[in-house]
Amino acid sequence: MKKFALTLISFLVIVACKNNAETPSEPVEGVVSVNEKTAKYPSDVIPFMDDWKILLGDGTSIKELVNYEKENFFYVETENDTDWIVYKTPNSGITSRTSSNTRTELGQKKNWTPKVGGKLTGTLKVQHVSTSGDARVAASYSVVVGQIHSDDGHENEPLKIFYKKYPGHTKGSVFWNYEINTAGDNSGRWDYSNAVWGDNFAVIGTGPNTYPEEPKDGIALGEEFSYEVNVYKGIMYLKFTSDGHDTRTFTKNLLKSDFATKEDIPQQIRTLYAAIGRDGIERENAYAGEKQYFKQGAYNQTNGKKPEDNIVWNTGAEIYEGDIAKQYANGSYAEVWFKRGTLEEATPPIE
Repeated sequence: MKKFALTLISFLVIVACKNNAETPSEPVEGVVSVNEKTAKYPSDVIPFMDDWKILLGDGTSIKELVNYEKENFFYVETENDTDWIVYKTPNSGITSRTSSNTRTELGQKKNWTPKVGGKLTGTLKVQHVSTSGDARVAASYSVVVGQIHSDDGHENEPLKIFYKKYPGHTKGSVFWNYEINTAGDNSGRWDYSNAVWGDNFAVIGTGPNTYPEEPKDGIALGEEFSYEVNVYKGIMYLKFTSDGHDTRTFTKNLLKSDFATKEDIPQQIRTLYAAIGRDGIERENAYAGEKQYFKQGAYNQTNGKKPEDNIVWNTGAEIYEGDIAKQYANGSYAEVWFKRGTLEEATPPIE
């Protein structure tokens, strides 16, 4: 009798499973089918989230990111069978104590010094930058998609990777900025900018709505590109790649300054920062000995502050009294998608 009962149970299980396979709308109780479990977390797309925390554009700070998402800020989109992590942030919201610009951005949990170094990569596309701003302001219409940030001293940034596109242009620019680790008073700090594709930070308009010429070798919204940041024994090695564009590489010493005297200040800085009087010099050993960490995501550079107070960084963009839903509905936000990324120890540069 027991043998018969076991056989009957086995038969019923087989029938139930067969029926479930044929009619997925009626699953076996307690069994989750693959078709039902379609939602993915950012940690499923790029599995390095254990190494990061995040600050979102509404001020939410989260330290554990495995199986975490937040609608409208940090989530997954699937396009043509490819999964992407979306980082989205408004022009105005709650942000960190060292900035007035919003971000939905990862921050590395581990610190390192330039001599120890580290390596960060990302493959991404920028889907949107603010459509409002002041064309005379270098920071307008831009978003930072990767950073190195100091956790010591002035807490300045030896690297910010930007994407910027003016309204009405098809192509935007990718460039990277180096912020000096100012000797003495940090009020004299400035960024020196290097073009990757398109223009650098200092190419600006002549009026609030008068834009410079569109870059011929730029990157469009939705166009993929990749970066590699490798800090090895105090030297920062940068590599940028994108289909249809020349690969660009750069090196920058983080242990010895290129800007330690007044004579070293580049003309780019003398012109761009003249109106706000920033003409500081850098300490001779740059960022040597200071703790650093990587950042990745969308750090929106467009804000609602008055350009007349700072013509380099205050973009005067529309912020709709800080209402995030209205900002999203009216183009006052930045949105960046990543499909790949790695975080690892520094590696010797390839000659």
